[in-house]
Amino acid sequence: MKFNISNPAAGTNLSVSVDDDQTTLSLLNGKRISSEIPGDVIGPEYAGYIFRITGGNDKQGFPLMQGVLTNGRARLLLQPGSKAFRAKRDGQMKRKMVRGCILHKPTLSCVSLVLVQKGEAEIAGLTDANVPRTLGPKRASKIRKLFSLPTRKLSKEDQMVVCRYVIRHDKVRANGKAESRAPKVQRLVTDRVYKHKLRQRELKLKQLASTRAQAAAFAKTEARK
Repeated sequence: MKFNISNPAAGTNLSVSVDDDQTTLSLLNGKRISSEIPGDVIGPEYAGYIFRITGGNDKQGFPLMQGVLTNGRARLLLQPGSKAFRAKRDGQMKRKMVRGCILHKPTLSCVSLVLVQKGEAEIAGLTDANVPRTLGPKRASKIRKLFSLPTRKLSKEDQMVVCRYVIRHDKVRANGKAESRAPKVQRLVTDRVYKHKLRQRELKLKQLASTRAQAAAFAKTEARK
């Protein structure tokens, strides 16, 4: 059996293969997705660690599905956006085989875990390293949240402050030159956005004035009849 362990705090992942005859694996029976298990289930070097189950696969490759309360398989009608189904057309639905969220050790091939609590000993490749994120958040509101910037009742100057906090990274091109790149930040309010908004507002007011003038002229024409 294989355990895929992730440590979101450090950005690291580790894949561990365990002998199926290991007696501690019987503790997985009856556990569900989102349940927490001690690290001793994997091996003695993980003593003191606590992991949360996030998913897995059986020996035939069928994924575990949250909300299906059985340790066997079920044939479900899946919608676009569901796990284990990629829709090729808008609104397409398909009936597919999945496995329930209750773990049954003899049928499992892979279990996905997330580190919840760290133990005393360091684990090579999981807790002894820190992998920084290459790309920062793309949405302006998430950039404000990351750097504790004000998020409500923002003035024009406060909106533009976000531009200074866009996380950039260096990319080496094929010719060997390095260039600084940044993601295209969504919902970033700039001078161009403000000018466009004011221009649209002026056009709307002109259209309203023109409509009222035409209505008044039409009313005068009707009054002469």
